[in-house]
Amino acid sequence: MPALVVPGGQDSRTGTRTTGPPPRPDGPSRKAALERSVRRNLTAHGFLVGAVLCFGFFSWYPMVREVILAFQRTHRGRTTWAGWHNLQQIVHDPAFWQAWRNTVEYTGLALLLGFVVPFLVAVLLNEFRHGRSYLRVLVYLPVMLPPVASVLLFKYFYDPGYGLFDHILRTLHLPTSQWLQSTGTALLSVVIASTWMNMGSATLIYLAALQGIPGELYEAAELDGAGLLRRIWHVTVPQTRLILSLMLLMQIIATMQVFTEPFLLTGGAGPQGSTTTVVYLMYQYAFNFDNYGAAAALGLVLLVVLALFSAVYVRLSRDGRDQD
Repeated sequence: MPALVVPGGQDSRTGTRTTGPPPRPDGPSRKAALERSVRRNLTAHGFLVGAVLCFGFFSWYPMVREVILAFQRTHRGRTTWAGWHNLQQIVHDPAFWQAWRNTVEYTGLALLLGFVVPFLVAVLLNEFRHGRSYLRVLVYLPVMLPPVASVLLFKYFYDPGYGLFDHILRTLHLPTSQWLQSTGTALLSVVIASTWMNMGSATLIYLAALQGIPGELYEAAELDGAGLLRRIWHVTVPQTRLILSLMLLMQIIATMQVFTEPFLLTGGAGPQGSTTTVVYLMYQYAFNFDNYGAAAALGLVLLVVLALFSAVYVRLSRDGRDQD
C-alpha cells in the first residue's frame, strides 16, 4: 500500500516528518484559474475605466483647459498667448472688486441663514416624537422643486405691486419694501430665496447626525439641570462638530459660486451692481463682452482663492482636533 504524505506533516505509514512544499497546480490549471479571474473582473474593470474616462473628460479636462485659456487671447477664431494680460485686465476692472465684495457679503449672509437655520430646524425636528417623517418631507420639498421654478416663485413674492410679502406687510400696517429694486435689500432677498431652496438637504444631514448622538448624554445633562439651550451647546454641538465643520466648508464653497439666484431674480447685476457676483462677472466677460480669456482668468482666481481657503480651513480643523 503506498504511503500517504501530507504536505508539511507526517508520513501516514512510517510517521516520518515531511517538509516538502504543497503540490502546485499544473500549467493548464493555472491558466484556467487566471482566465476565470479575468472574466470575473472584466466587467468591474470596464465600469471603472469608463468612470475614469468620463470624469477626466468632463471634469479634469475643462479645468486644465481653463487654466490654459486664462493665459490666452482669442480673437476672430485665432488664439495667441497673452501672458499675464488677462489677469491684469480683470484686476484693474472696478467691477472685479465690486463682485468680490458682493460675493463675500453674500457668503456671510448665507452662512447666518443657510448654515444656522437648517441646524436649528434639525434640532427642532429631532425633538418631535410623532409625525417626524411627514415633517422631513415638508422640509425637503423645496429641494425637489426645479431651481428655476423656485426662483420665479420668489420673484412673484418680491413683486412690489402684488407680491405676497408686501401684501402681508400692508395687512399688518407695516411699511412695504422694494425687495429686489433697492440696493439695501436686493442681496438679502437673494439670500432668503437661496436659503429656502437649499436648506432641505442640510437639514436632513444635520438630523441624521443628531440621531446618532447617544441618548444617555442628554439624560445626564437633564439630571444636571441643563435646559434646552445648554443641552444644545454642551451636548449637541460637540457631538456634531465634525459634520458641522464639513458642512460649513461645503456651504462656503457653494455660496462663493452662486449664479442662478441673482441671475434670475435681479438679472444678475441688480440695482447699481449690488448683486453682481464673481461667477456672474465671469458670465459677462465670456458671453456679453466676448472675452473668454478674462473669464477664464477670473475663474482661475476664484479657484485659487477657494483652494487656499479650503487648505487653511482643513489645517486649522485638524489642529483643533489634535489639541482635543
